[in-house]
Amino acid sequence: MCGRYTQTLPGPVLAQRFEATAPAELATTYNAAPSQRLAVITNARPDEIQLLQWGLVPAWVKDRSAGPQPINARAETLAEKPSFRTLLRQRRCLVLADSFYEWQQQPLPGLPVKTPHRILLTQAEPFAFAGLWDEWVDRATGEVLPTFTIVTTEPNALMARLHHRMPVILPDRAAELAWLAEGPADAHQALLRPLPDGYLTEYVVSKAVNSPAHNGPELLDPVE
Repeated sequence: MCGRYTQTLPGPVLAQRFEATAPAELATTYNAAPSQRLAVITNARPDEIQLLQWGLVPAWVKDRSAGPQPINARAETLAEKPSFRTLLRQRRCLVLADSFYEWQQQPLPGLPVKTPHRILLTQAEPFAFAGLWDEWVDRATGEVLPTFTIVTTEPNALMARLHHRMPVILPDRAAELAWLAEGPADAHQALLRPLPDGYLTEYVVSKAVNSPAHNGPELLDPVE
């Protein structure tokens, strides 16, 4: 599962990393949470960073408030579920981040269950989660609501100590471009695998991250 993450780079730096223009209103976040508008690059506009709402509202939904708005989608069943299989073929995106939080579910010595951990690349570089997106249109007002969900997969060795799922992190620029590019569904499905061991590091952070109301750089500080 992935329910919180960070994107702490300013717009120009993020734009250079992902070879895309950034909107002026793009803000950093230390505690990205569902329902927020966050930095995404879609396959429809691969040279532009957009702000999409986290929590997928499929285009075919009549009442967006009546059904679930999944923040995650299981890689193993994307091709089977009506909510996701068309999006796997037609609407893929990069969700821009530089770390994510996970609440430990497996018991670790000396730590209570539900201890928050920050997980990041060993070189502390920005990366992209594999995501799916869609646009919901309000039939009454014509309002267009673009939304996204993050794809998850089985955990690698580091993540297995904390949780039974992990977000799909695309390992390099080639994989990011391949995820956005046109191609057969099985080629995209092949990209949805755990990040290899050795790519990630993690540490315990404050329980202040439990609340989306807290969104400052102090959330990144390690705690004993």
